[in-house]
Amino acid sequence: MIPNSGFRKYVVIAGRRNVGKSSFLNTLIGQNVSIVSSTAGTTTDPVFKTMELNPVGPITFIDTPGLDDVGELGLKRIEKAKKVLYRADAGILIVDSKPSIFEENIVKIFTKLEIPFLIIINKTDILNDKVDEFEKSYKKFNAPILAVSSKQKTGFETIGIELNKIIPSDEEIPFLSDLITGGDLVILVVPIDLGAPKGRLIMPQVHAIREGLDSEALVLVVKERELRYAIENIGMKPKLVVTDSQSVMKVVSDVPKNVNLTTFSILESRYRGDLHYFIESVKTIESLKDGDEVIIMEGCTHRPLTEDIGRVKIPRWLINHTGASLEFKVWAGVDMPDFSDIENAKLIIHCGGCVMNRNSMMRRVRMFKRLGIPMTNYGVVISYLHGVLERAIKPLI
Repeated sequence: MIPNSGFRKYVVIAGRRNVGKSSFLNTLIGQNVSIVSSTAGTTTDPVFKTMELNPVGPITFIDTPGLDDVGELGLKRIEKAKKVLYRADAGILIVDSKPSIFEENIVKIFTKLEIPFLIIINKTDILNDKVDEFEKSYKKFNAPILAVSSKQKTGFETIGIELNKIIPSDEEIPFLSDLITGGDLVILVVPIDLGAPKGRLIMPQVHAIREGLDSEALVLVVKERELRYAIENIGMKPKLVVTDSQSVMKVVSDVPKNVNLTTFSILESRYRGDLHYFIESVKTIESLKDGDEVIIMEGCTHRPLTEDIGRVKIPRWLINHTGASLEFKVWAGVDMPDFSDIENAKLIIHCGGCVMNRNSMMRRVRMFKRLGIPMTNYGVVISYLHGVLERAIKPLI
């Protein structure tokens, strides 16, 4: 079974009309998922197809309309095709001639959006001796070049290998093990409220316990009401205190200033995302005004609680802080949002992403950076709105 979209790589296939984008995709995956015709502009909307491609793994290819389409309808197709580029981990430019203004423009888009790409010279069965000539003309773009024949099904053997070389590989970042050493005392503050799952801990709490134990640290788990008692009576200064974001104000008052303090959600934002980007983006709150759209984004779907942190509490705190009449929109799920879902947003506030992996979170980060939409994280926002962000990020910055 192919994992959910958070674990897949997204590769967009671009090029002029009739260069064989759909034929290329059909041959690559061995299925007729895209309509093929000699009529220019047969593909009118992006086509998504997920497969396993060795050695990349789970991957979703996006077949796009030709970026040289004409007419009013053609221009709308081009704009729709461009929007899916924001979701791409990598690109494939299909060509069957020397570079024209259209290929130049596609390369400019890939470059601007920092999308690594391959150049595929298609139709080698009819190009024959022109292949070498065309290959030389594309070297100026400094991208890997492969030659294939979709009709004869040749040249496809190394595409997976070449894609795997250019697709971004996100670095491994520790959750908290780099903040502690063997023998250190780590106190984890775990509130048991309506949002706590019955009979178990949530994933960030379990993750912190496991990394603490793997680091040979002493891990103490307490509820927020027992924290002060634990600090005063355990007879050992904690190296680090980690708390649930919603309890951060009470915990700050109980933890001595010379003890490192952060939140599970801020640890998540570093582990799965881009903490520096989230911190910079949270400052956007100060410029929000009446009518601005703020998107509350969740990496999973769940039944909202009466006092849901993302849908109720954060919006209420934001309105109280800004004094503005803001428009809130919730987007939940593991799939990537469409451009139309987020194009009007002034700020994205994402959950900790505990059911996502780093690759899926960083794809969203890269997407919003390309669109120029600030993105931050529940924990960063909560600490910022309560005036304790500087202390909560100090151990990590």
